[in-house]
Amino acid sequence: MAVLISKSQVDKIVQSIGLDRIMDELLQKLEAGIKGFSENEIFCPERAGFNYTNPTIGLIEWMPLHDVKNQRVVIKTVGYHPENPTRKGLPTILSNTTLYDATTGELLCVLESTLATAMRTGAATAVASKALAASNSTTFGFIGCGAQAITQLHALSRIFQIKKVLYYDLNPSVQSSFENRCAALNIKTEYCQSSIEEITSNSDLVCTATTVDVGAGPLFKEFHTKPHVHFNAVGSDFPGKIELPIELLKTSFVCPDHLEQAQKEGECQQLKANEIGATLAEVVQNPSKYDAYKSGRTVFDSTGWSFEDWVVMELFMDYAAQLGLSENFNMNDNSVDVKNPYDGIFSTAPSHSY
Repeated sequence: MAVLISKSQVDKIVQSIGLDRIMDELLQKLEAGIKGFSENEIFCPERAGFNYTNPTIGLIEWMPLHDVKNQRVVIKTVGYHPENPTRKGLPTILSNTTLYDATTGELLCVLESTLATAMRTGAATAVASKALAASNSTTFGFIGCGAQAITQLHALSRIFQIKKVLYYDLNPSVQSSFENRCAALNIKTEYCQSSIEEITSNSDLVCTATTVDVGAGPLFKEFHTKPHVHFNAVGSDFPGKIELPIELLKTSFVCPDHLEQAQKEGECQQLKANEIGATLAEVVQNPSKYDAYKSGRTVFDSTGWSFEDWVVMELFMDYAAQLGLSENFNMNDNSVDVKNPYDGIFSTAPSHSY
């Protein structure tokens, strides 16, 4: 039997456990998981997928992981459709995550993971920021105020004392509604609509999470920053899609979540191999080695790491079990005669018509 955790069950989990507690536990589990991460035990290949323009602009990707130690395989399928909010009233990103027994291929769990994806991306940003940003950062900038910006701010607020939030979005309605959408987070801070130039010049930490088109970036070219600024670049997830100017990257310590993936889809596609710094796992596992970078300009190149999906899936599976919210369903072949694909379909031998 497999377990289903649907959207309604995810909502009930959040209502029962609380957003702050879930985010705090996710941050703890993700940081601890990264500290103990080993490529010999967990294999995370690059994601794959395809994009299209008919009937609308879209991208479908699948992100696999093989947990060798625990004999599990995780595959998240994610759809990116930037016209969803206006055309369909749906989130830009929709996703489902499936869990399999690596010894048999049996399906064990299906998680509706749109919220989980947003939360784990925010959590990864916070873990990276804790490792690379100045610990006394108080002014935070957001370029792009869509759904992802909410979980970015939420996760960061659980680690940093945020005194001021500067924000900008190309869409006036998205920008004007940002503060109201953040109200549920109960963050005691000052919100200021700002220009991109004001954000890059005055922030201690900047998050970029936009739907910039392929070939349309970077989001800005001329820039002045504080000496210690940290950037979380979240929006680049496709070849040719970039948010940050190459001049900024070349004068920063650039930390990718998944090196090979970031070189093809992230900000790192603009850089040579010797211009890229250590991965997030290396930085988190060796904090004293990278602490000095907190006083300079740093960039976290977040393209999405399937290890994050495994961590958040485990967390929601635990919550569902504790609260009795998951549903059991059978999606596996239980034929008595495993050599006969028609076994169990007919009570007697099928009739033939000629």
